[in-house]
Formats: sequence, structure tokens, C-alpha cells
Amino acid sequence: MKAREGDFVESFEGLIFDVKGLIHPPDRVIAYVRYTPDEKGKRKRGKRFYRKIYSLHERNKYLLENYPKYLYFDPVFNQLLEGVPTESIYKHYKPEKKLHEMKHRSENLTGIEKDAFEFIKLLKEKSGISWEKIGISGSILVDLHDENSDIDVVVYGTANCVRIYEALRWLVSSETPIKSYDENGLKKLYKFRARDTEVSFEQFIKTEIRKVMQGEFKGRDYFIRFVKDWSEITEKYGEKIYVPIGRAKIKARITNDEEAIFTPCRYLIDSIVFLQGNPVAPLKEIVSFRGRFCEQARVGEKVVVQGTIEKVLQSNDFYYYRLIIGGNPKDFMVVVEDE
Repeated sequence: MKAREGDFVESFEGLIFDVKGLIHPPDRVIAYVRYTPDEKGKRKRGKRFYRKIYSLHERNKYLLENYPKYLYFDPVFNQLLEGVPTESIYKHYKPEKKLHEMKHRSENLTGIEKDAFEFIKLLKEKSGISWEKIGISGSILVDLHDENSDIDVVVYGTANCVRIYEALRWLVSSETPIKSYDENGLKKLYKFRARDTEVSFEQFIKTEIRKVMQGEFKGRDYFIRFVKDWSEITEKYGEKIYVPIGRAKIKARITNDEEAIFTPCRYLIDSIVFLQGNPVAPLKEIVSFRGRFCEQARVGEKVVVQGTIEKVLQSNDFYYYRLIIGGNPKDFMVVVEDE
């Protein structure tokens, strides 16, 4: 099964998982439980109610107590992950197919669906990309949205992503319904993330106010996820081995931000100073599989980052280190003034 970031999969028990990353084992899909059948749940599809699970800790706890078979130790990433074996997958949800279906019933869309389609249509027309390279993810993809749901968009392919991003930068600065978050919007976002971050509001707003991948369309929150296309994903599962070796806090300079908008995002760094943890070398990059760390810093800026150091092992005994962020509530990345 070819599954990638932005897709969802549903198990035969009715659990709905959101797919993480672009590289997966041959026998399962790395995906994290998002919706679970629950009579007390607030989301409804057909006659069944569902509960949405937010934090990583809650997701792991739920599976451990109810469906431990979806927790496994991955020998390539060398950590406990959530994943759905291919034989346990009842349905595979693809954002581009959902948008295609919405496009063909565009006259019958209501509420959040109508606004989501209008938002995507505006992005598509301004950027000139094809319909096949954009899709709708999140709760709309799995028909578990309500009128307060976010608009989650996925764009595929580097060239298409850059075109959408540039169009978005123009749209948020013009007289259109697409707006970056103002301070009130960022206060709401910070309140939502407060349980999952240790960054102060002042640090948070300094970084987030520059972003255009997130914001509001007609008062609805949106987030756009940029993903490499299949032909651009060259790494195969097992070609590299990732070994976590400990926590660290560093200060560094961003030397390359070409993949800052993608999920997973990646920043190349130099001028590294270890503030906490054991120094390692060569430490080449900061990586995150979480969209919240996209657009986080720009070339030439100094950042302070806290996360997990991983040793990346390749063939012929070649190795390097990376700092991965987003898997721990204590992880952060903030821009700091150059001394």
C-alpha cells in the first residue's frame, strides 16, 4: 500500500488513523489514531459516534489500553510507533480523491465543505496548478467534520507546493478572504497548544505571526500541508537507520530552509553550540514530522532548539546526526537575536 502524509486509514474495528511521513515498512503504515468509535463522542458519521483524540500521549495511552497491536517497535526508526498492519486496513482515504468527489458535487456542498472547496479553488486558480495535485484532508476527508472544523489542505510535488506558497503569500496580503492569524487568532492557537508546548506566548507569537501556511478563511481556521510527490521520494524504508541517542538543546544558524514548508520539514544548520546534552558531530539538520514546525525559521537566522538527537546510519559506515523535534511536549524551536 502506498500511503503518505495527509492520507487516513481505517481499521476493521473502526479506528481512524492519520498517516505520518512518506516512508513506511512493507507490512504496515505508520499512522496515529485520530478518531475512535465512542457513544459519548461529539462527531457522527451515519449512525456511529466518534471521539477525536488530540495529544500523542492520549493516542498512545488509548491504544495501549484497548488495541496494543497497533503499537510496535520499529527497527529502522528505533522507537515505539503507532502503525496499522496492511491486513488490518479496511479503507484508505486519499485527499486528492476526496477533492475530486467534492468537485463533482460542488453545487450540493454545504457549510464547511462549501467554504473548503471555495478556498482550494481560489488557491488553485491563483497558482495555476492542476486539480490532481491538491486535496482535502482532516475531518472532511473522513466525513467526521462539524461546522467548527478546520480546513486542512494537502498539496503534492515540490513545484506545485512552491507555486501555492507564493500564491498564498500574495493572497494573505491582498483584499481576499484568506488572512494570516492576527494576535487574537494566535492567542487562540497558543491556548490550544499550551498543553503541548513550553514556549512562552511572546516567543510563540514572534514566530507564528510570520506564517502563511496557517490562518483563516472566512473566519475558519486553515492549514496547508506541502508534501513531496511520489517521484520525489527517493529514500526507501531501511536504507537509513535512525538511532535516538539522547536529548539536547542547541543554538545554531539556519543555512538552508528550502524544505521548511514541507512535511516532514528540514533545516540545515551550522555554527552549533550545545546548551544542554552531549555534543555530537557532524550535526547537520533539524527535522520535524509535525506541521507546526514548518516555516519556523529562515536562512541566516539563529535558533534555539530542543529535541532528540538521532544518529543516522547509512551504507559504508557513513553516518551523521540530526535533531528531531515534535515527538515530545518539551520540544521547541525559537528564533533568537544574533549576539
